[in-house]
Amino acid sequence: MSDDHVYMTLAEGHEDDTRWAYGTGFEDPLHGVDTTVPEGVDAAELAAVCVALADDALVSAQRLAEWITRAPELEEEVALANIGLDLLGQARLLYSRAGQADGTGRDEDAYAYFRDAGDFRNVRLAELPCGDFAFSIVRLLVLSSWRLAHFERLASHPDPVLAAIATKGVKELAYHRQYAAEWAVRLGDGTDESHRRMRRAQEQVAPYIGELFTAYDVRDEVVADIRQVTAAAGLPMPVYRPLPGSGRDGEHTEHLAPLLTELQGIARAHPEATW
Repeated sequence: MSDDHVYMTLAEGHEDDTRWAYGTGFEDPLHGVDTTVPEGVDAAELAAVCVALADDALVSAQRLAEWITRAPELEEEVALANIGLDLLGQARLLYSRAGQADGTGRDEDAYAYFRDAGDFRNVRLAELPCGDFAFSIVRLLVLSSWRLAHFERLASHPDPVLAAIATKGVKELAYHRQYAAEWAVRLGDGTDESHRRMRRAQEQVAPYIGELFTAYDVRDEVVADIRQVTAAAGLPMPVYRPLPGSGRDGEHTEHLAPLLTELQGIARAHPEATW
């Protein structure tokens, strides 16, 4: 299987090539969408889903921002920064919807800046330190494949706001997955050193993958993506031995609290400020 075939297959169904990283996708996804929670939709459950997905995106975006000035090439710095902006945009929309759905009226800043680590519901893979470039690529491949599969299902959610957010997110996440796949093949099928680092990154990521499948039933889609990329890269499939606990239940690694301290510092120092 050629590398080109891998990329083309992963891009199937997303041929419009809408990518934030290349200056597109700025339309308002909620224009004209009724924000009333539909009858039959559990508002508390809707809010919880939105918060969890927003937390995944916010924490992932913060980790990606750490590559600014540190990426191996300027082009990759720009790409990773823009992937982070995609995720930040998703987080903002999802937090806003959560505040509408749960009746509190909380805005995105309240969710992002004024909750402690134990209140966050992101999966633990998102919060792990960046490590080297290989680790960030393996993590991005797994998380983007997983999030894309879930967003494709949410695009038909009975809540029109969540459905609209997911529909926009699918286009962005398809690019994130493709970007990660291209680099995974490039590194896995590259030098002995790059291959070694990718193997090590797979071992570091593998214990946290099982939590993703517990959170949402998209295992088949994600495993198919990873199998296709690892085969092209000459890498083995990861062995999933999940760790106990879940970030969805507020159980986190020791890495989340310091990350949030950095993220939330200015907002908490100036709680009445407007941005």
